[in-house]
Amino acid sequence: MKEKYMRRCIQLAQNGLCNTAPNPMVGAVIVCDGKIIGEGYHVHCGEAHAEVNAIRSVKDPSLLQRATIYVSLEPCSHYGKTPPCADLIIEKQIPRIIIGCMDPFSKVAGRGIQKLKDAGREVIVGVLEEECKSLIRRFVTFHTLRRPYITLKWAESADGYIDSYRTNGNPVVLSSPFTSMLVHKQRTEHSAIMVGTHTAKLDNPRLNVRHWYGHPPVRIVLDKDRALPTDLHLFDGDTLTLVFTETPHDLLPNVEYLPINYQQDILPQIMEELYTRGLQSLLVEGGSILLQSFIDTGIWDEIFVEEAPILLHSGVKAPEISGKNPYVIKQSFGRNFRCYTTVKNSQ
Repeated sequence: MKEKYMRRCIQLAQNGLCNTAPNPMVGAVIVCDGKIIGEGYHVHCGEAHAEVNAIRSVKDPSLLQRATIYVSLEPCSHYGKTPPCADLIIEKQIPRIIIGCMDPFSKVAGRGIQKLKDAGREVIVGVLEEECKSLIRRFVTFHTLRRPYITLKWAESADGYIDSYRTNGNPVVLSSPFTSMLVHKQRTEHSAIMVGTHTAKLDNPRLNVRHWYGHPPVRIVLDKDRALPTDLHLFDGDTLTLVFTETPHDLLPNVEYLPINYQQDILPQIMEELYTRGLQSLLVEGGSILLQSFIDTGIWDEIFVEEAPILLHSGVKAPEISGKNPYVIKQSFGRNFRCYTTVKNSQ
C-alpha cells in the first residue's frame, strides 16, 4: 500500500512542472484508516509546499493525530520563503511520515528527517526512491552539477537527416501538427531554449509557445561575429533573449549580449552563466553542429527525437548518439510519426 500512495504523490507533484522551479516538484498524501483524507502539491515557487497544502485540505483536522503523511521528498527543515514543513507536521501531531527520497539540497539533506525523529515520529524513507529521484532530476542536476538540466531535441527523417542542404528558404517539415504541439509543450516545461547561429539566421525561429499554453522560455542564441540581423524574430522583444558573443552589439529591447571567449570551450562558460541566472533547465533545438557538440562533450541529460515517415536521401545528417545510451521510451502518433526519448545512463 505504501507504493500506491507514493505513486499518487508523484502524480500530484507533476502538476507543478511548469511553475515550481527553481524549487523541486513535490506531492503529498495524507491517509487515515486506509482512506485518503488530504492531498496537495507544490503549486508555485514561493507559495505553500505540498505538505502544507495537503494538511490544509483535510476537512477534519482531528484525524491528523492518527494519520500517515506520504511525501515524495523529505520535508524541509529550514526557513526559506515559507516556514519549515517538518515543524508543521510536528505541530499537527501527525505520528507517521513516509518519504520517497532525501532532499539533496544542503539546507535540508537529512535534517528534516532527523527533526521528525527527534520529535518522536515514525519515519520511513525510500519508498519508490528511484521514481521520486527522477521526479526532481532537474533540481538535483542543477544543484549537484551547477548547470541546467539539458534536453536535446531534433526532428529527423526516417533515413536520418534533419534538413536538406540549403542556403535560404524554409526547412523541410518533419513534424506533424501533433508532434509540433508536443514540442511547444516541452518549451513551457523548460527555463530556457537555445539555438546556434546558423539555425537562427537560416530558419528565423520564434522559439515561443504559440501551440501550447504556458510561460515562454528565455531564448538563447550564439552570435560570435555579429552575423545575425536584428530583424530576426529572436530580437522582437517579446521574450528575454540572451546572446553569447565575442563582438560588441547595439542595444535592443529585452536582449542581453553576454561576452564569452570563443577561443576556449564555450559550453562550460554558457553553463556557468545560466547557473548563475538560476535557469534550471535548458532545451537545445539545434542546429546539428550545436547539438552534436553537447553530445560529444557529454553535457546533456535527456534527448528527444521526432522521426518522420519521410525519406530525404541526402542533406544535413542528424546528430549521432553513443550506443551506450539506448532509447528508453518510444511513442507513436499516427501516420507513422514516432518520438523517442533517451535518458543518460548516469542520471
